[in-house]
Amino acid sequence: MISGWKSLAHLYSFSIAMPWIQRKVDLPALPRGFHLITAEILAAMPEIGEIRTGLMHVFIQHTSASLSINENADPDVPLDLESSFSDIAPESFPHRHTCEGPDDMPAHVKSSLLGCSLSIPIGEGRPCLGTWQGIYLCEHRDRAGGRRLVVTAFGE
Repeated sequence: MISGWKSLAHLYSFSIAMPWIQRKVDLPALPRGFHLITAEILAAMPEIGEIRTGLMHVFIQHTSASLSINENADPDVPLDLESSFSDIAPESFPHRHTCEGPDDMPAHVKSSLLGCSLSIPIGEGRPCLGTWQGIYLCEHRDRAGGRRLVVTAFGE
């Protein structure tokens, strides 16, 4: 009688998964707006090139900036995104939390709408982004400092 998965191993083809890879990526201070950061993330994670099938997770450790996947071809897209989000969460709204400046609470609102993390499939050593997709850092403050990302990847 065969018992346990080890006894069945000879019947199946198992692939060996790579270990988890995790890096902190420090981005310089950027002006308010939407900034493509796909290249910076991939430069920090060269091991992704060895993953046939996997997953990459990108997390921003801040509450007044966010992450988004959007069109990376037309330079008007990030400008339109910035103006749209500024209309959705204007500084003129009567916020209670104002101790960090008039742009702080709208930045928290925008960050809550867009989110602080992305999960992207990896296939054949590349993120499975569409032809016109890129990863954006969405900076919602007028004079923010640098931003830190935690990028984690796993696969086989």
